[in-house]
Amino acid sequence: MTAAGRPAGDRLSIGAVLSRLRAEFPDVTISKIRFLEAEGLVTPARTASGYRQFSAADVERLRFVLSAQRDRYLPLKVIREQLAAADAAPERPRVLRAVPADGLPTAEDFVERPVRRMTREELLADAGIEPGVLAELEDYGLIRPGEAGLYDTVSAQIAATAKALAAFGIEPRHLRGFRAAADREVGLVEQIVAPMRKDGQADETVRELAALSVGLHTLLVKAGLRGIAGK
Repeated sequence: MTAAGRPAGDRLSIGAVLSRLRAEFPDVTISKIRFLEAEGLVTPARTASGYRQFSAADVERLRFVLSAQRDRYLPLKVIREQLAAADAAPERPRVLRAVPADGLPTAEDFVERPVRRMTREELLADAGIEPGVLAELEDYGLIRPGEAGLYDTVSAQIAATAKALAAFGIEPRHLRGFRAAADREVGLVEQIVAPMRKDGQADETVRELAALSVGLHTLLVKAGLRGIAGK
């Protein structure tokens, strides 16, 4: 095992997993991770001497569980069911995301939360993509580095989602419309809330409008896709 707590084969010790999760989930503890393991939500491998060895997929599951508890207040039973449903189709590429029962976002989804800043190398490792893919995502405006050329956890999530879409033959160039649509929605929301900034009402209104906008987009896509699978 290395000094960083990484066992052979890119497996992580429980301490290394804690370090990875702490930036996004400050309240997580080793005891919490052990509890989630005891509940069967994650099953790390074990060394011959009994030490836990977490894979990248294990860390993804933990992020899913912690997000579902923090952002959706979902009980473990529901989270377990969602994980079981995802595990039932292992041949399909997927990115675990905590979603509400009706599949629509709420204003709570758009509350500003602390994000972890990361270098280009960290983003590539976190999202599991090659430098060329990141360059394409930047070229098409899907990812934009911030100050000092750093990225954040949202950028890593966008990159990971783009990777999952690529498994279906959808390339970054195909996603330009998503960027343009998002920018139009942001522009519309900005026009509405601009007069509210002086009254301190902008933040709450932004969250409500964002949830309604994304919810409408989701419903329109659902309506448009209805019946395609059977054609």
